[in-house]
Amino acid sequence: MKLDAPTIAGLAEHLETCQLQVHDTPKITDEHPHMDWDDAYAIQAELLRRKRSRGLRLAGLKAGLTSFAKMRQMGVSTPVFGFMTDDYAVPDGGECRMSELIHPKVEPEIAFVTSRPLRGPGCHIGTVLAAIDFVIPGIEVIDSRYRDFKFDLKSVVADNTSAARFVIGGQPMSVAGIDLRTVGVVMEKNGEPVAFGAGAAVLGHPAAAIAMLANHLGARGEEIPAGTLILSGGITEAVAVKAGDNVSLRVQGMGSTGLRFV
Repeated sequence: MKLDAPTIAGLAEHLETCQLQVHDTPKITDEHPHMDWDDAYAIQAELLRRKRSRGLRLAGLKAGLTSFAKMRQMGVSTPVFGFMTDDYAVPDGGECRMSELIHPKVEPEIAFVTSRPLRGPGCHIGTVLAAIDFVIPGIEVIDSRYRDFKFDLKSVVADNTSAARFVIGGQPMSVAGIDLRTVGVVMEKNGEPVAFGAGAAVLGHPAAAIAMLANHLGARGEEIPAGTLILSGGITEAVAVKAGDNVSLRVQGMGSTGLRFV
């Protein structure tokens, strides 16, 4: 690590203040160009500690920048991982307030729920599929605290991978007997299709993102507990939204979920 504990705490406070006060900031590597990956995840961990100290609970985990479309859109080449607290959850069909967000975008995802713990190293797609209770449609609302969505990977990791809101719904489906690579998704905004894709857009198989997350946590002496909700990453490029927009996602065999922005 390159940053000391007070600097890490200060950067976490700064990023959370940007989120809570709904204002953007230049990416933090502008002032800390030598920070490393351990620093970035330490800032993210401090963000979670701050949220828990206010009584929030961990609602799930997430992978980000997992599709080739998202990597191309954001100009990066490596997935990243973050968390979701319970204040990020939007009820299926519920409202998401624009006044609480800076410049939100939506991503269609396949969400996984584990039936038993997953731990790396050595976790792979087969391990993941054997440990999944069900999969379900999910929409993630991302909202980078960085000005104009301009960031590098270390900055976005520190900012908890742009996590802001999420919604899940539809019909939970067992992974037995289905090929998640070929499962199709359609996301609509105000009744018009705006994004199409299939599960294979996420690292060739969406379960690969879960395996990478388990291996990432395993390297830090952690695991994915049983019963954990995990967003596997955007299948398509993110789509910008504004007040008045209604967004819905249909996933083949799993039904649909949605939310509206007010």
